[in-house]
Amino acid sequence: MASVAVIGAGAVGSYYGARLAQAGHDVRFLLRRDYDAVAERGLRVESHHGDFALDHPTIVRDPAEIGPVDWVLCGLKTTSFDDAPVLIRPCLGPETRVLAIVNGLGIEERLADALDTERIFGGLAFTCINRGEPGVVHHYEYGQVSIAHLGDDPTELALALDLWRDATVEFSTASSVLRARWEKLCWNVPFNGLTVAAGAVTTEAIVTDPALRAEARALMEEVVAAGNADLASRNRPERIDGNEVITRMFALTDVMGPYRPSTLIDFVEGRAIEVDAIFAEPARRARVLGVPTPRLDQLTALLARLDPARE
Repeated sequence: MASVAVIGAGAVGSYYGARLAQAGHDVRFLLRRDYDAVAERGLRVESHHGDFALDHPTIVRDPAEIGPVDWVLCGLKTTSFDDAPVLIRPCLGPETRVLAIVNGLGIEERLADALDTERIFGGLAFTCINRGEPGVVHHYEYGQVSIAHLGDDPTELALALDLWRDATVEFSTASSVLRARWEKLCWNVPFNGLTVAAGAVTTEAIVTDPALRAEARALMEEVVAAGNADLASRNRPERIDGNEVITRMFALTDVMGPYRPSTLIDFVEGRAIEVDAIFAEPARRARVLGVPTPRLDQLTALLARLDPARE
């Protein structure tokens, strides 16, 4: 069994960390807001796979109390990502690997530069998970995660899969972290973005309204074009199959029901939204590469103005 530090124990970090603990791993959660609630009542997961609880999980307020571990699971929002190196470093040993289940583009490179290690993995989660009351996580649907390695090393990917072998989570590997990131943006850009821009609506409103559905498709097409240009500019042979990815994203979202993505929840609750990593960075790369993305540019500008953290 492995030792695991969960840095960023919000809905996503808590859920996947709890699944690892359920599988028998030594999981230690860095908690802030929910510390007192979890200390008193444990960590509860209400899941469509079956509810479960960690009655006495290992929880700390300071990462120095965790110490070096085999794996760090980073679930921080990119709005807090500047804190990631300080929070993760106390947990690093010579062989520690870092898995970032985080949305956005350029995540692995930022961590590698800040932590001076290439044992960095991206976790691209397609799941419906929200926080409930303190110490409770609601897992509504899906849950699968695709793991990619910063250096696209198949040996490292095999080690990552070993960690999740006994967990109640559907994990797979992606041969290219860059392609995996752009493919995930094909969902995150339209559905995180339009649920806010269209007036704080759910994903169901996007897929059932013909005009909004068409806008979501157009945004996906821009993301595919920018992603393929980015892959080509870095001499990567793989490409995103736009038709396949767009069809899959709609098929998955059509059956989600009235789901509220994380960006919408942050917006409604007055917290900073992840404009830079999910929207501005892809738009910036598209401009550099000469790929027109007028809808993405407009959506990014609108979200930047709507961001509750905007000064």
